[in-house]
Formats: sequence, structure tokens, C-alpha cells
Amino acid sequence: MVAAGAHRPGPLKQQNKAHKGGKHSGSSQRRAGGRVSVKAQPRRRLRDLSRVDRRHQALQLRRQRKEAVLAEKRSLGSRDGPPHLVVLVPLHSRVAAHDTLQLLQSQDSAVVRVAEGRANDFALLCPQLKQRWRFMTAQAGDFHTVLDLAKVADSLLFILDPADGWDSAGEHCLSCLFAQGLPTYALAVPGGTDLPPKKRIDARKKLAKAIEKRFPEAKLFALNTKQESSLLLRHLATQKQRHLAFRDRRAHLLAYAAEFMPSQESDLVGTLKVSGFVRGQTLSVNSLVHIVGHGDFQMSQVDAPPDPLSLNPRVVKGQKRSQDMEVQDDSVNGTDEMEEDTKVLMKADPKKQESLQSEVVPDPMEGEQTWPTEEELQEAEASLKENRRVVKVPKGTSKYQAAWIVDDGEEGSEKDDDEDEDDDIDDDMMEEAVSQEGESSEEEEDPAEDECETMTVPESLRDDQYDDKMEEDEQMLERYKQERMDEMFPDEVDTPRDVPARVRFQKYRGLKSFRTSPWDPKENLPRDYARIFQFQDFSRTRKNLFRQIEKEETEGALVGWYVTLHVCNVPLSVMESFKEGKPLILFSLLPHEQKMSVLNFLVRRHPSNSEPVRVKEELIFHCGFRRFRASPLFSQHTSADKHKLERFLRLDAALVVTVYAPITFPPASVLLFRQRSNGMHDLIATGSLLSVDPDRIIVKRLVLSGHPFKIFTKTAVVRYMFFNREDVMWFKPVELRTKWGRRGHIKEPLGTHGHMKCHFDGQLKSQDTVLLNLYKRVFPKWTYDPHVPEPVPWERSESTLPVQEVDME
Repeated sequence: MVAAGAHRPGPLKQQNKAHKGGKHSGSSQRRAGGRVSVKAQPRRRLRDLSRVDRRHQALQLRRQRKEAVLAEKRSLGSRDGPPHLVVLVPLHSRVAAHDTLQLLQSQDSAVVRVAEGRANDFALLCPQLKQRWRFMTAQAGDFHTVLDLAKVADSLLFILDPADGWDSAGEHCLSCLFAQGLPTYALAVPGGTDLPPKKRIDARKKLAKAIEKRFPEAKLFALNTKQESSLLLRHLATQKQRHLAFRDRRAHLLAYAAEFMPSQESDLVGTLKVSGFVRGQTLSVNSLVHIVGHGDFQMSQVDAPPDPLSLNPRVVKGQKRSQDMEVQDDSVNGTDEMEEDTKVLMKADPKKQESLQSEVVPDPMEGEQTWPTEEELQEAEASLKENRRVVKVPKGTSKYQAAWIVDDGEEGSEKDDDEDEDDDIDDDMMEEAVSQEGESSEEEEDPAEDECETMTVPESLRDDQYDDKMEEDEQMLERYKQERMDEMFPDEVDTPRDVPARVRFQKYRGLKSFRTSPWDPKENLPRDYARIFQFQDFSRTRKNLFRQIEKEETEGALVGWYVTLHVCNVPLSVMESFKEGKPLILFSLLPHEQKMSVLNFLVRRHPSNSEPVRVKEELIFHCGFRRFRASPLFSQHTSADKHKLERFLRLDAALVVTVYAPITFPPASVLLFRQRSNGMHDLIATGSLLSVDPDRIIVKRLVLSGHPFKIFTKTAVVRYMFFNREDVMWFKPVELRTKWGRRGHIKEPLGTHGHMKCHFDGQLKSQDTVLLNLYKRVFPKWTYDPHVPEPVPWERSESTLPVQEVDME
């Protein structure tokens, strides 16, 4: 019996869980009997680290990165590293680099060594600061030299005008440098001392505001006194280096000296001995080297001569060195002594040396499997007898000559239906040329022509020749019209009247869906695909190569060594260009980079150029350390397995450019130029290397259009798409669509003039247009040319229009 007033538990009483004695850790381990769970434990448990440990780990990583940056700064320009290469780029025509070079040479306790025959190439040695620099000058107009030196330069020193900063040539130079990849840079402004101090400060503020768009948060260095040049040198030596991926993974070298040894067979080809400092990566003698602008070559050996820019040179008997600043010439440094002290580091091993083979030599008999039987030979002979024809030939004509004579009736049936000629206007141009040749030949046969004589016409009477220079304007106007028509009516073509559509478009096919319909990438490949190389897995090969580079598994000349490379079978023109003052730059090639394949670049139009660029037009490519000429294809950049061909390089979208070219492992920047008639190069597009993939399917689309003639509920009679009954029956399986979104198919032809009854998923509008899509895979043309002519300097033409040359003879 419960006492009155005692507590009784209510319905909300807390219910605790019962103790599960059989499932604690000890009993579970005993029941497991030593077995381990299948679940894999992660290698690193970040969650197990405490807050203090995580902070300590982040601090260690930050210290490691800081130490790596400091070590890079200390090694650059030091005794063990290569000299700090600084390239001066004047960005205005009023700026003279000579005054800047004299200021930089006027450093206290410094030794200046001028390269032989090169006034704008000198080395600056400072033993007290334990630093050494090499200064070179590149004019902004000669952008081949600027781009080549920027590939290997540690720092770029832009020299600005105190009033305007840079001119049009400087703007063009900066656009190219930013697209290629800008290394570490500094901005210097010489002059301006003639202005009053107050106006000088205002002009400096105005210039800083003007360059803020190009160089945000950039510091301007005045360059008028010796102290200001010392500050600039200290800034160049201590600033953080910016890395370019394509040069950091390859050994490269800027020639300090070169010597040509002609071969026994010919004086035009020989061995080129190039001396310079190794940069980037370790240089192997068995790898190939690419001389920028000249091609790929092999090396026979690598020598180690004395360092001509040593901070602590040894004392030579009979030669005194003053401790003060002195100017020396490399021609009096004792060439005989250097040759005596030269050591052979390594020689090429023929078993390990990379081959220069860039193409596969296809076997034309590789596809032949059996010898023709007697029955096949008899059938072939019988067909030849049937195809014999009677041709009227002049007397004395042999059978071989008669076989080449074409009848008048056969000329029209033997037209070459090339896969790419339907878009070009070359056929019309050829017909005009042939007609002109015919007229000229008729004029030559005129006997009265012999009675004519030539006479010199005064210049005042030759004003009609001005119109002959307008051919370029007419061609450009035609390009603008074609580009405009392609934007308004993309891929639409007119059905020919003289040729059946089933013959004209026999290489095209219809697709149920452009996105999902299958297309075999190995189907109907051209002959050029037998000459190229293809990787089974390109990304895996690239990762393995870069992993070996990071592990430094290559044996050879280390970074910072002064070496002499013996490059074999080099033409004499390479040495001649070096003597003319052009820079001689060598890049070592990674494995397979000398072989040809299909390269795809992702590019976007540059805003400085808006002229139409047609597909398969010859362009100049600057890809990484290479430059070449080729006629590319343009295609859309999508994630699908098929990519539609674009007939023009569009202004509002990024496109993929496809060419045959040597393999290059990304990342690598690309610049596209077009050469004018006067020799100048215009920058039209910039981008990067996307992939090396011959299996990328580029599909060309043709759209045939028709108009509804009679419209019913869901059927309509369409005309003007075809002009005979057989074409309608041939294209009957292909699906139709309209510009207003209707879909349908051909039911049956009506009559014999191409009218057809079509069924759609809804009623058509009278102003609608019926379309039929046809597709064909296209391939680039083999137009690769590694020899690019030197462009005309930009200063010769201040305007952006081509300059018409006047013949004064």
C-alpha cells in the first residue's frame, strides 16, 4: 500500500536504453577472432589532426614555399646559376635604349663585357653583390626577336615614353607578349628632367594612370641617374620570378657564342658549335634540340669550356685585371686558352639517341592481301576492251599520246568533285584565269603582234593603274559578304541544277541526331593519316614524362653550366642569321615532340583585328617554342564526340583550330598571325594548345532548303529543294526540319520536277522554310611549313592599312 502524497511516475517518465553488453569493443574483437574488416583505412586522416597540428602543418608548408622562392632568387645570377637575362624592350619610337644601356653599365665596382660585334649585348658582373646580369635589346617592331627573347628571358625591362607611354607598335608588341606568356617584368621611364618638378609629378601620375589597365599595381622606375639604375638592378634581382610552363619543363639555351664548321660533303651544311648557359632543366646529349625558326637537329657531343662570365675568374699570366670598372671585349679573352681548357662532358650514344623521323613512311602495298586470279585478270581485260573509244588524232600520234586526248563530250563528265571545293571560289577564279590565258594565246597567234613595239609611257599617263591595286579591296569585300551570308543563313547551299543532288552530295550522309548518332572515328581516313603518329593514351604519356622531369631522372648538363653543344647537319643560314644580330635560341625536345600528328588549339579572336578569316586560309602559328605556317580547320568547342565545322573564325566565340603539326605537350600558348601583302603580320587570335588527338571528329554540315507550295493540316507540298524525281527518292530517309521548329519526313515525290509531299508534326506556316541537313567528316590539309619569313618591322607603317608601294621606274 502506497502512502498518501508519494510520487508516482507519469506517462512522460524518462526511459533509458538497456546496456548492450554483448556489443562492446572487447567482445566484438573476441568474436572476430583476429579478422580485419574489409573497409580500407585512409592514408591520411586530416580529421585526426588537432587544431594546433593543422596550424603547424600549414606553417611548415608556407615556410617550404618561401624557402623555394628564396633559393630560386639566390641561384639566379649567382656563381652557380646562369646569369640573370634581362631583355630591354623600348615601347615608343622616341625612346632610345642606348642611354639606358650606358646608365646600366656605369655601376661602381662592376665589370662590363661586351659581346663580340654586338653593341646592344653586354654582361654586367658585380663581385661585391655576387650577381651577374646579361642585357640584350629588342626593338618593339621586330616582334619575332621580341617573342623569341621573351621565351628565354628571366626579366623584361619595358622602357616607356614619359608622355605617351607606348605607341601603336608598342601596343602590338604588348598584345603578343601577354598572349604568349609574360615573364617577370619591370617598367622604366627615362627622361622627363626638362620639366619643372611640379609638372614632372603630374606627368608621372598621368602615366601611372594610363598604364594601370595593362600593368595593374606596377611600379614605375625613373632612370636618369646612376643611383636610380642601381635601385632598378636591385629590384630586378630580388623580385619573384614568374614561370612559363612550356620552358620550365624543357632545357633551353641562349647562344653566347657560335662557330660553324662546314662538313666535308658541302659548305652549306655542317656542325654548329653553340655556347651558352643551360636553363630550365638538365640537358641530355641524346635528346633532340629545336633551333627556334630553323628546325629540329641532333647533337653529337657536349663540351664544358671555361665560364666567360665568371664572378671569380682565374688570373692569367701576362694579363692584369683592374679592380675598378672596366670594359672588356670577348674577342681578347684568350680563345686559345679556352680551347685548351675545354673538356668533353658527354658524347651521344647512337642506341639511346632520339631519331629525327617526323613522319611514318606508308607502304602502298600494305592493303594488298592477295594476288589477282586469272578470272579477275580476264574480267579486267574485257572491261578495258569495252571501254575502248575511237578518237580523231593528228597523223603520227602514238597510242600513248592518243590515250591522253579527251573528247569534247567527256570534258563535262570528268569534273573532280573534291570534298572541299564546294565552299571555295577557286573554281571561278580558275575559269577566269583559263579564259584569260585563252585570250592571251589567241593574241599571241595574231601575226600582227610581231609588228608592234614597246614604248615607255610617262608616269602622268599611268593613272589607270591605280585601279589595279584595288583587287585586295574587292577580295576583302567578297569575304565580308560571305561571312555575312554565313551568319544569316548558316551552312545553307543552293541545290545545283546541272548536276543531280545525289551525285553532288554523294559523300554526305544524314543523321538522326547530331549529338547522339554514332560516327566511327576510324572510318574513311585520308592518306595523310598514314603519315602521322597517334598515342594510345596521350594524357598518360604526358603525365609519365612530366613525372620523370620532376624526379630529375635525366642525366646530362645541369642548370647553370656553361656548355658548348655540337649540333649536327645545320644549314649555313642559321649562322648567318646569328651574325646579323638575330638571337640564337635552342630548346631541347621531349620524347616524341619531333613527330607529326593532329594538334587542336583553343583560340579566341583578338579584339584588335576584325577582318574575316576563312577556313583553310594560310596562317602563321607561334606555338610554344615553335613557329610554322599551316591552313587550319575551325570547329566548335563542345563536349560532344562530334564537332561542327565553322567556315569563318568568329568574333564572339572560342573555336578549336586543327592542323597537322609536330607533337607538343601542353600547356603551351599559341598565337595566330596573318601575313599582309606588304609583309607585315597581323595578330588575329590567341589561345592555348588543347589536345593532340587525330580522332577528333570535325563534321561539315550542308543545309538544303525548300519552300512550302501547298499546306494542309500536317502535310505540305515542298518545292525548290530538288529538281528531279530520283533525288527525292534518294534523300527520302533523311529527316526534315523547319526554321520554326517543325520536324517531318518525305512521303513521296510528285511529278518529275522535284516537288514532294512531306509530313510534319504540325501545320506549317506559309513563311516557314523546310530544311534538310547533310553531314560529312572533313580533315585538315597537309600544308605544314616550318619556314616562316621574317615580317616587315612595324615602324615602317604607322597606319593599320596596307601601304601601296609606288613603282618609280
